[in-house]
Amino acid sequence: MANSKIIVVEGSQGAGKTTITDFLRHTLPYSNLYRLCGTSDSTVTGKKKAEDMYVDLLEYIEKMENKSINLIFDRTFFTEENYCRLGIKEYTFTDVYEKLLNKFASLDFDIYYITLYLEDEDEYIERLKRDGKAVFKGAEFKAENSIKQQRVYLEMADEIKKNYPNINVLKLANDKDLEDTKKELTAIENDENEIKERFYADLAFGTAGLRGIIGAGINRMNIYVVRKATQGLADYILEQGTDKKRVAIAFDSRHMSPEFADEAARTLAANGIKAFIFESLRPTPELSFAVRHLDCIAGINVTASHNPPQYNGYKVYWEDGAQFTDPHASGVTAKVNAITDISTCKTMSKEDAVTAGLYEVIGKEVDDAYIAEVEKQVINQASIDEMASKLKIVYTPLHGTGNLPVRRVLDDLGFKNVYVVPEQELPDGDFPTVSYPNPEAKEAFALGLALAKEKDADLVLATDPDADRLGVYVKDAKSGEYIPLTGNMSGSLLCEYVLSQKKEKAGSLPADGAVVKSIVTTNLVDEIAKAYNVKLIEVLTGFKWIGKEILGFEQSGKGTYLFGLEESYGCLIGTYARDKDAVSATVALCEAAAYYATKGKTLWDVMIDMYEKYGYCVDSITAMDFPGLEGMDKMKAMLANLRENPLKDIAGYKVLKIRDYSKDTVLDVESGNVEPTGLPASDVLYYELEGGAWVCVRPSGTEPKIKFYYGVKASSMDEAQVESAKFAEWAKAQA
Repeated sequence: MANSKIIVVEGSQGAGKTTITDFLRHTLPYSNLYRLCGTSDSTVTGKKKAEDMYVDLLEYIEKMENKSINLIFDRTFFTEENYCRLGIKEYTFTDVYEKLLNKFASLDFDIYYITLYLEDEDEYIERLKRDGKAVFKGAEFKAENSIKQQRVYLEMADEIKKNYPNINVLKLANDKDLEDTKKELTAIENDENEIKERFYADLAFGTAGLRGIIGAGINRMNIYVVRKATQGLADYILEQGTDKKRVAIAFDSRHMSPEFADEAARTLAANGIKAFIFESLRPTPELSFAVRHLDCIAGINVTASHNPPQYNGYKVYWEDGAQFTDPHASGVTAKVNAITDISTCKTMSKEDAVTAGLYEVIGKEVDDAYIAEVEKQVINQASIDEMASKLKIVYTPLHGTGNLPVRRVLDDLGFKNVYVVPEQELPDGDFPTVSYPNPEAKEAFALGLALAKEKDADLVLATDPDADRLGVYVKDAKSGEYIPLTGNMSGSLLCEYVLSQKKEKAGSLPADGAVVKSIVTTNLVDEIAKAYNVKLIEVLTGFKWIGKEILGFEQSGKGTYLFGLEESYGCLIGTYARDKDAVSATVALCEAAAYYATKGKTLWDVMIDMYEKYGYCVDSITAMDFPGLEGMDKMKAMLANLRENPLKDIAGYKVLKIRDYSKDTVLDVESGNVEPTGLPASDVLYYELEGGAWVCVRPSGTEPKIKFYYGVKASSMDEAQVESAKFAEWAKAQA
């Protein structure tokens, strides 16, 4: 009987058997509950002989089998065998116990054996005392008896797991987490759509790791999903045969981030892999730095970046400090997906891990080393010294990790007038002042702009919760207004500043110098690279690909990394980290503001100068949400239609070339010639249009949405914005 289940729940008194079996009966479709004794639901009562009880049980199973029903057992012969091993039964059930196991293993059911226990034995004793339960009926309460009984149940579970591979064995610690999970699932027991959303599929582990809504269910972020992901990573690391069995772990301010990080560290330790875990929240770029600084094979960062408060995530970094790419990405993913039974995922107590030297808390030493590298990227300290008391800066960490490192570096460099938005200064996983802690959103700047107007600030800066993205507003001296810079604009401004100043200081840029950008980043960067006679390298979306280019330069000895950026408000100056760094970007923008101020210019003045020099390249994005299972189908259908019916024009612009990165093809529409993209396979379509315009369509790797990126080049800002609006309308029409 395919998909029907037998679930046996065992455990000592007070472990929670009644609670979980009642819960399973009410939430698992088409189920019957069978109790060995003591309730009105009992099928077997009294002191029948073991063989008679065995026959009755099998008859019951056979009868229910014909009804295609799930069977839930609250105690069977497992209880009796436990009592026998404890020496408190005058008769033995051992023979029948073994017969039952063999019979279970041969049945056409999915068999689950669940042992409930409490990890904290002292807490277990207190629970029994509080509830007035005796360990053995009619016997004087003895703490050692309760502990012994629980340990025997766990030993039995290990024996069954070893000797009966067809039986799924689960050892569940009935602690606060499990209690909370039961309450959470009970609350949705009548909501079929919500149940389907949580359980229709495992939360996908892919090249971006994990990202999902926090909650109970296999399609949610929880300790069991984190444990599974970490066990897969551990399996892959051990398979490499490396002596670098060390992993750095960081986490942000989101709900459950410390708990998920600790869970990951303990699973690694249980596999003999040392975990370096930060003492408190740290930014993503510091984790990237720490992987290499501590000579680790990998890193884990618990964060959902700028997603809404209900989300959390889990990113994996490899030994170069970048988020992993193939072959490691597919290798780890395969190991994670191979785990079908979460009870096989190893764990151990923090105390035991520390004692074994496999769990080390880190902090100040790594902080100091990271900050020193950020400060090394400063080019014009003299300009900072000149303008430090004049420049006014408003900064908000948006309740995230950026507060301490950003303020520390700005203070170290001498900036005197740094105003932190007080309402958004402290870490808070609810992100109470914003609905969406994203520095791309205007809402995120409401409080910062109010403070800026009060202080007459020159620029307003916001980092996202894990401090890898930077949002910027700059003051226009002529109008007195604060103007937002997109990620393309701030990234281009920093690219221009870094290249110009490195050239000025050194007299020339390296002959093999390179700027690296993602394919959806503004073509303004192309013009800047051309002007400074450095190589422009395009990579797929995701900063890991920029990190991979840096690694390639190091391994080959050819190529000098000068600057890298993505349109998504992220860039990296220097190679100390291999992920975008909003701490460094904040410092660099403040430095640039100071430098240009010595020339009598604001950052907005410089932005206009660049447009006049290179052309008004204006880029934007339209994203459409496709939530849930139905949404995934709609996304697939949209992309399939675009591939089956190639576009000849978009928003009035003629299509010149179509890049399909999933097929590694570049189609010249007019000639029909096809060339390779030269980049790894990815579900992305890119359209090169006349007049320097372009459109790119790609599903998000972290959220249920499709993103339309587009850019135009014009002779004025007004013209560029009019043309950009045409593409926005076209994108919306695709839904």
